[in-house]
Parts: sequence; C-alpha cells; structure tokens
Amino acid sequence: MSDESTPITLVVFRRWRDNGDIIALFPELPADYQGWYCDAYEHVGQHGGADFHGVIHATTPVCVEEAADLIQELERIGYILRPIKRASHRVHEARRAMARSLKGG
Repeated sequence: MSDESTPITLVVFRRWRDNGDIIALFPELPADYQGWYCDAYEHVGQHGGADFHGVIHATTPVCVEEAADLIQELERIGYILRPIKRASHRVHEARRAMARSLKGG
C-alpha cells in the first residue's frame, strides 16, 4: 500500500537479446547531472545508469507478465510503477530538466 507522498515511477521493461535478462528503464529519472542517462534496474547489479536509446536497440519488449518477478522486487523496495511501452520526447525532456535541477543550474 502506498501513501500520497510516494511518487509514481514510469518504467519500460525490456529483455536483453544476448542473455534474456529483463531490465527496467526509468526514463524520467536521471542517472547523471546532464540527464543523458536514465536510471535502470536489474536483478543482478540492481541500480545503475543506462543509455535509454542504446538499451532499446539492444533489447526486445516484454509484457508486464514477463517482468512480474522484477516488478515484485521493485515494489518491495518502495517503487510504485506505471509501466509504459515507450517514452515520449516529453519524458526525456523531464529527465534532463530534473538533472539540471539536481545539479543546481
């Protein structure tokens, strides 16, 4: 159960072509001060930065049912997720704006 202060996080789930692992991309959350990279999460390695478009090109889409284990893990650590299939230009701009605000400029 969530409270009013917990933000809803947009997430795109993808499967790596080489090993079949699923990655969660958070296109609105910056992983660097320029906002070039978004935050990402995998079972192994957990949080890290990712080149959103690079990951999209190296992966295939998965449905929410296929990502169920990863969704449960993310919800256990406090995420309230809103799965999306693709991130719009507005979403990427929001990430860059957040990165600038975190940097203080």
